[in-house]
Amino acid sequence: MPGVHKGVPVRGVRVGVLNRLSTIDDLLFPEIAGRDMPSRRAYLTFTYREAVLRISCSRFDVVAAEIVRQRHLLEDYLRRHPEFQRSLVPMEARADAPEIARHMGWAAGLVGVGPMAAVAGAMAQWSAHAALEAGAAEVIVDNGGDIFLQAVEPVIVSLGAGASRLADRLALRVEPQETPLSICSSSGKMGHSMSLGQCDLATVVAKDAALADAAATQAANLVRTPDDVDAALERIMVIPNIAGVLIVQDDRVGLAGRLPELVKAG
Repeated sequence: MPGVHKGVPVRGVRVGVLNRLSTIDDLLFPEIAGRDMPSRRAYLTFTYREAVLRISCSRFDVVAAEIVRQRHLLEDYLRRHPEFQRSLVPMEARADAPEIARHMGWAAGLVGVGPMAAVAGAMAQWSAHAALEAGAAEVIVDNGGDIFLQAVEPVIVSLGAGASRLADRLALRVEPQETPLSICSSSGKMGHSMSLGQCDLATVVAKDAALADAAATQAANLVRTPDDVDAALERIMVIPNIAGVLIVQDDRVGLAGRLPELVKAG
């Protein structure tokens, strides 16, 4: 299984499971001395129902309004078809479904999970697209760890959220030319979303946020011990349109596919 060499970004390679926190710096992180660091962005928080979103965009008003509009459309559909909300297996949306519900059903079908596993990513993407259509040059929407971004400068996306010491040290540096991009994370130990596993952190990168969200949920479902990491990587990478995946469990990290550059968080 190929290893990781210092100074070589993790791109387009299958990486094995790396052990021992003390060796992570030497094995994973390229030298970044003298590199331009991303400028600080202003983020605003928007809370609606149970969702808490962090948004960086000149058209914050449009992002917030679109989240409310899409939530109303989806909630109206769920009242008529509550089975769509309860299902833990793929389910196609009915003919009267709003576009966002149909897209969630599509993503869930590719991944093999229930359609609500894609809702946070879908909301992030739909609201971001509304801002772009309204003339925003850049938009970053973080919907509880499910992120859609279109950037004009590099963005550092921290991955950890207190689930493990190792996960909290990891971040992805996203270059503008890599966007639009979705980075969605799931954990069996953090957050309010349902998970069937005990994964510290599963992060999936894809162009489509609903797909990345559903795939991150599936990855987290598949991991209970460090021995599950390799099989979970393989399972996620066979899903069409997935760019890459990162999984952290205890003191081990596994990566597969094409990810933005891995850097130290903070």
